Amino acid sequence: MLADRFPIYRLRLRTERLELRLPDFEELGELAEAAAAGVHDPAFMPFGVPWTEGSPDVVARNVISWHHRVIGRWDANSWTFPFTVFCEGEPIGVQDIKGLQFAITREVSTGSWIGRAHQGKGLGKEMRAAVLHLAFAELGADYATSGSYEGNDASAGVSRRLGYREDGLKFPVVQGVRRTEQRWRLGRADWEANHRHEIEVVGLDQDVLGMLGLGPSVLAT
Repeated sequence: MLADRFPIYRLRLRTERLELRLPDFEELGELAEAAAAGVHDPAFMPFGVPWTEGSPDVVARNVISWHHRVIGRWDANSWTFPFTVFCEGEPIGVQDIKGLQFAITREVSTGSWIGRAHQGKGLGKEMRAAVLHLAFAELGADYATSGSYEGNDASAGVSRRLGYREDGLKFPVVQGVRRTEQRWRLGRADWEANHRHEIEVVGLDQDVLGMLGLGPSVLAT
């Protein structure tokens, strides 16, 4: 089985309403369709890499290509875990978590998207809370970072409600325009003071930890 050779496929995070895990091929196709149906107002680009720009077919292919790229380039010292978010068995978005030399830095960063049909229900906060629990409670993180572009009040609101503090500004160029990005930082003490969701973690064994740089890796790096 795939999970025997690539153990991160065993890892699952469960919240009150959601399950976060890696998808199979059919589910990845369904995830791509969720993105193709719309992620945000076309007049506002919330991402530093404008992967939602283009026709529905282009957007769907971008989702599939990105997923295979981050899995195919997996490195225990520089990883991105592209959790697909399932609600009532349906793929509705992605919540990723990244670690760069995590065993030393003890810092992760996160990014996410959710289909427009599922927005406004508190699911964005719930899915980020799941990966923060993984980071702080299970992996021993000290910090988590995130970012939101000026005008993305929903993302900024999630960060505030989860206890993040403002961590300075960046001014990246996106689609040929200078944008203002608010950086956010969450320390362990603030996470402990603000986490409210009950999270179940399934499948976090030594092989998975190895793939996250926290034990003997099953991959040559």
